[in-house]
Amino acid sequence: MFLDVQEHQSPKKGAIEIICGSMFSGKTEELIRRLKRASIARMKVEIFTPVIDTRYSNEAIVSHDSNSYRSTAIPSSGNILLLSSEVDVVGIDEAQFFDTGLPFVCERLAKEGVRVIVAGLDLDYLGKPFGPMPHLMAVADYITKLHAICVNCGDLAHHSFRTSNDRDLIMLGEQESYLPLCRTCFNEKQIKLGST
Repeated sequence: MFLDVQEHQSPKKGAIEIICGSMFSGKTEELIRRLKRASIARMKVEIFTPVIDTRYSNEAIVSHDSNSYRSTAIPSSGNILLLSSEVDVVGIDEAQFFDTGLPFVCERLAKEGVRVIVAGLDLDYLGKPFGPMPHLMAVADYITKLHAICVNCGDLAHHSFRTSNDRDLIMLGEQESYLPLCRTCFNEKQIKLGST
């Protein structure tokens, strides 16, 4: 379980924190909460998002509840190192869309004493580990797995079920394209899809 890190710990102790879960579980909301706390503690914060994610804004991370925090959209994880000098905290949203170099970037920043907070989907729409998230979770100091509520049965949901027929791995969407489902309901829907 993640214990909120004291903002005034001994100087420059780096760490990697992962916030993961399904769509609609509150990952970006939790990322924004942690970044705001770091800002209140007068820490220098930089936030990065992949340029591919244009659902809400090109200049801010935005939660499904419309909370936002200024960010920089970048094409690859290597840009984080170029744009994060002299920072205390680096936030990364929608990490599943970044390249496989992201874990190495995060580890380098942590070794340099930076607190790195990463939010992303841990599973894709097929229920498979998504992008660099498995590697990030393996090297993380702290992992917080959040859950949405299954729209079918009301249990905890940790799958993002795609309702459209699009089979591309990356398809941006919201409630019109995805449903949060528990494991049982997700498996039932996958079976039905396989039989059609």
